Amino acid sequence: MKDILLHINKTFDHRIRLGIMSALVVNESVDFKSLKELLGVTDGNLASHLKALEKEAFILVQKQFIGRKPNTKYSATLKGKDAFKKHIDALEQIIKSSQL
Repeated sequence: MKDILLHINKTFDHRIRLGIMSALVVNESVDFKSLKELLGVTDGNLASHLKALEKEAFILVQKQFIGRKPNTKYSATLKGKDAFKKHIDALEQIIKSSQL
């Protein structure tokens, strides 16, 4: 059990970060508005969690303009996908080992 806990990543402890990464690993990219609607969070709350994931190099940020409107898209990096998979695998192992 101790080895399993080594793969629990504190970065994904918050439900919003877990939700962001869940959306990004199954999609090539997701824009800010779509993430906000999917997770039901405020702009500021989402932005702070995105910044934390970007700081860890788990996501890439792509800013562009569509017409005159700014558009920001996010995608998971290979490092982020790998860390997230290890985190989810560890959670699954904990659940399986507790089913006695």
